[in-house]
Amino acid sequence: MSFLIDSSIMVVSQILFFGFGWLFFMRQLFKDYEVRQYVVQVVFSVTFAFSCTMFELIIFEILGVLSSSSRYFHWKLNLCVILLVLVFMVPFYIGYFVVSNIRLLHKHRLIFACIIWLIFMYFFWKLGDPFPILSPKHGILSIEQLISRVGVIGVTLMALLSGFGAVNCPYTYMSYFLRNVTDADILALERRLLQTMDMIISKKKRIAMVHRNMFQRGEVHNKTSGFWGMIKSVTTSSSGSENLALIQQEVDALEELSRQLFLETADLHATKERIEYSKTFQGKYFNFLGYFFSIYCVWKIFMATINIVFDRVGKTDPVTRGIEITVNYLGIQFDVKFWSQHISFILVGIIIVTSIRGLLITLTKFFYAISSSKSSNVIVLLLAQIMGMYFVSSVLLIRMSMPLEYRTIITEVLGELQFNFYHRWFDVIFLVSALSSILFLYLAHKQAPEKHMAP
Repeated sequence: MSFLIDSSIMVVSQILFFGFGWLFFMRQLFKDYEVRQYVVQVVFSVTFAFSCTMFELIIFEILGVLSSSSRYFHWKLNLCVILLVLVFMVPFYIGYFVVSNIRLLHKHRLIFACIIWLIFMYFFWKLGDPFPILSPKHGILSIEQLISRVGVIGVTLMALLSGFGAVNCPYTYMSYFLRNVTDADILALERRLLQTMDMIISKKKRIAMVHRNMFQRGEVHNKTSGFWGMIKSVTTSSSGSENLALIQQEVDALEELSRQLFLETADLHATKERIEYSKTFQGKYFNFLGYFFSIYCVWKIFMATINIVFDRVGKTDPVTRGIEITVNYLGIQFDVKFWSQHISFILVGIIIVTSIRGLLITLTKFFYAISSSKSSNVIVLLLAQIMGMYFVSSVLLIRMSMPLEYRTIITEVLGELQFNFYHRWFDVIFLVSALSSILFLYLAHKQAPEKHMAP
């Protein structure tokens, strides 16, 4: 009876997560497109539902909700379903819709979709060769073999996003990095843009006049006959076409310049608005957050470097370790186990909520940037693949943030994985991503004033 009640709770929560994924798909991703393939919507919503269910089970693990046997069963069920979706279902449908967009392969799209899936499986399996994630004790299609490879891709993605976010967040929030933009700068750039547009209009008028004159001369030449008339018409039209080609090149160059000036003008207006916003109370709050995140970024880069150099992986979760250091330093009586449980619950909850929110915002921006009516189905499936791998790898990394007694079932379900490897791999990719982001933003910030100062 207890198992039925626990299963009912899990089914209801999964239905709610599925409904939220369905609404997000309709209201955010596909609000500007017509839904023609409902299988894409179902696959996306299923991936989102089972991904969120894994996070729900982590919280249930800390709070002690549901019986231990029920949690273990649903952990196994969730992992099997999410791996089935990520390894078999989503790659097949991606290949199917890619082939469907190619007219020559449309009739045999099912066969070519299977071929694409087999190619994916080959490279997916070969992914395990360079990494210490293989375990000869388990079968080819065991959970350990599949989740180890999914974890490598997901952890790499998480580290890349985390490294860029740790650098870009303080750069975006802090008013220190804002360029000093005045109304005079904006007016000067707008004046250049208007002058360029006037030049484009005048040159296009010249092109129209040349076309009209050539047409009129062509009518005259058509009336003239004989050998000399033909030569005169050819030489006149060739010189006119050369002038047209030259003017058209100038117009193309000016149109490209106008596009750049327009983007720079919009950037200056946005910077001016950010300067005004930074003077408000909310802007000052985000400015403070920017300084906080900059300290966090430096600390994270420093710790990642230490972990890589000394090959170090923490055995105790950060909350328990921090409380133990504080208690020993202050010399007070404190129930470390009790408070570490509650603080870990809050910390893990914050990590889960911010991870889901941040990933959904990133997926929405990415989808709007590159989607079209033909490629939208493929891109949504790719986003579902990224989302599922991201959430599975989050479970691997969040496990270290939990006290030891709450890791038992997660460790049993995930199997004999090299958890230390994933944490070291995260540190390596995070460090590379963060340093590359610092270099990129530095060059972009340095180049921006020079661009606006150019005549």
